[in-house]
Amino acid sequence: MVGRLIQTAKSAYQFPLIFKQLWHTPRMQAPDQEIVYRDLRRFTYRQIRERIGRLASALSKAGVEPGDTVGVLDWDSHRFLEAFFAIPMMGAVLQTVNVRLSPEQIAYTIDHAGASTLLVNDEFVGLLEGLKPQLPRVKRLILMSDAPAPQTGSLSFIGEYESLLSAASPDYDFPDFDENTQATTFYTTGTTGLPKGVYYSHRQLVLHTLAGLAMFGIAGTQGRFSRDDVYMPITPMFHVHAWGFPWSATLAGAKQVYPGRYEPAMLVKLIKDEGVTFTHGVPTILRMLLDAAAKANTDLKGLKMVIGGSALPKALAKQALAAGIDIFAGYGMSETGPLAAVSHVRSKDLSGDSEGEVEFRTRAGMAGPLVDLHIVDDDMKDVPHDGKSPGEIVLRAPWLTQGYFNNPESSEQLWAGGYLHTSDIAVVSPDGYVHITDRIKDVIKTGGEWVSSLQIEDLISQCPGVADAAVIGVKDEKWGERPLALVVKQETTADSVSDTAIKDHLKTFAEKGIISKYGIPESIIFIDSIPKTSVGKINKQELRKRYGNM
Repeated sequence: MVGRLIQTAKSAYQFPLIFKQLWHTPRMQAPDQEIVYRDLRRFTYRQIRERIGRLASALSKAGVEPGDTVGVLDWDSHRFLEAFFAIPMMGAVLQTVNVRLSPEQIAYTIDHAGASTLLVNDEFVGLLEGLKPQLPRVKRLILMSDAPAPQTGSLSFIGEYESLLSAASPDYDFPDFDENTQATTFYTTGTTGLPKGVYYSHRQLVLHTLAGLAMFGIAGTQGRFSRDDVYMPITPMFHVHAWGFPWSATLAGAKQVYPGRYEPAMLVKLIKDEGVTFTHGVPTILRMLLDAAAKANTDLKGLKMVIGGSALPKALAKQALAAGIDIFAGYGMSETGPLAAVSHVRSKDLSGDSEGEVEFRTRAGMAGPLVDLHIVDDDMKDVPHDGKSPGEIVLRAPWLTQGYFNNPESSEQLWAGGYLHTSDIAVVSPDGYVHITDRIKDVIKTGGEWVSSLQIEDLISQCPGVADAAVIGVKDEKWGERPLALVVKQETTADSVSDTAIKDHLKTFAEKGIISKYGIPESIIFIDSIPKTSVGKINKQELRKRYGNM
């Protein structure tokens, strides 16, 4: 059925949702607002917009055409922000290359994406020298550096970034084009198989930008983001677009701070010196930030921080709250752009009691604007919203990736039944709060019951003296599987943590009915560190390889 279509004047402008439109508001309202790179350089929005024009002019002169893919290998910098805009705005495709993958995976992703041009931080020259024979499609390299005389090794560059911009015109005429034009691609960081490419159109990412501002703007009093905030990413810009916040912060006209390579002391210094009020990252980064702030005797009060990538442990959340950080979790994945839900605390639940609030702050939260989120059983039927019935999270939203790049079989599996399948198991409460209980592949089936590895990890992390914990399922002839706990002790209280102490700690929760008795691991192994993926998630595939047969 088709309703009545609107009539359009012949001269009416058909406003495409493309990246260049994001600059109208900040150019008018915040031209002199600052964008800062480490303690090295400062720019105004007006200057950054001019540099975006120069970068597009330089790339066009070098031979980059609409539809070409341009890869960027850099840490979080003003250069990356300029590439976030210039490359898609000229009709090319931005590939954010995950430099924390293995060399073989980096080569695979660049070649699979079909990148013809690479912008390369000189820190990665040595890496790229070894990969160049595996990159036959790469035609041109551009060097980026903070050093006055960067090293180029044996590679041939068409020029250095700043020199090319200086010689280029700022007046690049960014055209209008179809808003469904591909804007970006990047690759998932799964622990098995080859990385999968996810891709997004201009329309999708402009809507994601607007939804991000709405999601954090409709919050009552906690976790808000506005033009008055000072934004700094502590999620790499090569990982899911730094959660889309560089675009949202630009549209809002907020001051932005880019820290380059993540060095805890530098992060704390920038937070203090630049007045950073809003950031995001994974739990590992939060731990590093808290430790660095303590060493520097720096107060983090007033900082708002969204945690994603992996579950936010309650013990860590309490530590952050005690340090004055407005801490809360967000939920999403590479395939969702990533914003899908955020664990804002409703104003009525802001009691000031960290014990009570942490229950809300560590959940996946409430679905964002325009997100159609369901928790379903194996037959795609909605489970009851009772906070107890588990099911898989499936989604629809206007910005979800429409598939995997050049991988139709996996694309259809991702979208089976017309909803994007997350493989995350969750429950939902009557008031709409979603709580992730596990990944489908990480659920432990023992004694006829399903045990959540995430829940056991969270409870172990609350045991005094525990710094980090991971739980995997190992085969058991009697019970099918049993949970195995891998635990890292805190250095200062290592002697107080024991196998018995952790089991006794878990028994108290079993006696209260919070967990099943089958959730108490028979074996606990103390290790020096828990392996993480390139984006800070617990690498359970690696843990299964090391300990799965014990």
